Parts: sequence; structure tokens; C-alpha cells
Amino acid sequence: MQRVSLAALAPTELELAVRAPSRGAPERWSEAKDLREDHAGSKSPDSDSIEGFVERLAQTEARPNSFNPFDSSLPENAARRRNLGLYLREMAEHRPRVLLLGEAPGYRGMRMTGTPFTNRAILRNGVEHFGLFGSDKGYLVPTELAPVASEPTATVMWQTLTELDFLPLLWSAYPFHPHQPGIPLSNRTPSAPEISAGLPVWTALAQLFGIRTVVAVGNAAHRSVLLCGQDAAKVRHPAHGGKVKFRQGLEVLLAQGIDDDRSGESVWPV
Repeated sequence: MQRVSLAALAPTELELAVRAPSRGAPERWSEAKDLREDHAGSKSPDSDSIEGFVERLAQTEARPNSFNPFDSSLPENAARRRNLGLYLREMAEHRPRVLLLGEAPGYRGMRMTGTPFTNRAILRNGVEHFGLFGSDKGYLVPTELAPVASEPTATVMWQTLTELDFLPLLWSAYPFHPHQPGIPLSNRTPSAPEISAGLPVWTALAQLFGIRTVVAVGNAAHRSVLLCGQDAAKVRHPAHGGKVKFRQGLEVLLAQGIDDDRSGESVWPV
């Protein structure tokens, strides 16, 4: 499959690819079948659609000073592709109605594990309350970055979601790990071009899952939503002491019914 450059994707392209392309098929996220109608009734995505989404990520080039943890040219990324596929299939069984959109993978989190807002401990031990993750389910803990400390934001995220009994789909405005120039094991806020480049990816995922509500976690995620010509509720990012305000923001939104069963409403974005 020909590699795809995120830099070449127009940020307003919303007819997005989610199925694995056949040989010779168009390679851009925007040029394949839109599943909005297929999932208008909250139908969960099938394994082929999920596999296609992961494969397209694997063939997409990251922007400068960022790392694609699914890049198929690197053997060590096979475990991360497997983990992401497992996570998306598990979430498909739960049929989430809400997408929590973060900013970008961190080098101690999704950069390492391949799954959003996780670290080695979560990947290995699972989240018992929701029955997600765990080595016994086939998740693989990558070892090439073993000395790196675990991502604390991931622990805060899953503790909060467990306490609220709220299971949204998790993803990022930019799907790859942005780092400081020349320092791969560092983090930085995704740039405006990266946020624009990530828009077709997360919108494809939202359509694939029939998402009805998007909640932006932090400012970068909210800017990404605004690029759609849409708006969304924004909550405080749980990092850097934001745990309490993050939880309070979700509590307000849940009280307003963001996770209620509203089967008659259209899939986001309208």
C-alpha cells in the first residue's frame, strides 16, 4: 500500500476512508466509503472496518518531529497495531455514544502502548470495571521502551471513568506522538498543522462508531472540533493537576444527558 502523508490532507475533507482499501484503490482518508448511513442506528463497526482503520493509520506518514506508533515499516509497531485493533473491537461491543477527544499521544502512554490514554500497567492488568485491556485478552506490552515511567494521566483518566461508570470512546486530535525536535522521548502540544492533519482521522473514527456526542479534552482538541464547523463541550485536561476539574466537567455533562440513549438523533457530525 502506498504511504499517505497527513500533511497532504485538507482539513475540511469529511467523506472519510475507514475500510481497508483494495489494491489500486484511492489512498486518501477522504476518498473511500463514508459509513455514516451504515452506522446511523448505532450499529457497531465490524472487524474488517476496524482492521482497515488501523491499516490506514499504519500507512500514513507522520508530520515532522512526530512519530507514528503504528508505522508498518517498523517491526516493533506490530504490537501497537494489535493493541489498537483489540481496543477498538472491545469498544465496538460496548457501542459508545460519546467520543472523548484528547490532544495527542504521549511518549509514556499511547506512543508506547498503541491504545489511547493507557500505560503499561493498564495494558497488562486491565480495567476490571469495564472488562477492558489485560494481557489475558491478548494485549501485548511493548518492551523496547521499558525504562520509561508510566503515563500518570492514563491512570487518572480510567479512575475517573470508573468512578463515573462512563465508558466513552477515547482518541486524540492528532493521532501520532509530537515530540521536541531531536528528542523522541519528549512531549509537546500538537501544532496547528498537526491538529488540521488529524481531523480526517478522528472524524473517520467517529463516523465508524456512530458517535453522537464529542467532548473535547483540552484546548487543542477543542480547536480541532471547531475546524469541522461544529462545536463541542470542552472539559479540563486531567494532566498537570487537572483531575478535579476534569471530573467535575464530565459530571456536569453526564447530568445533562450526553450519554443517554438517543437513538433517533443523527450521527455526529451533522
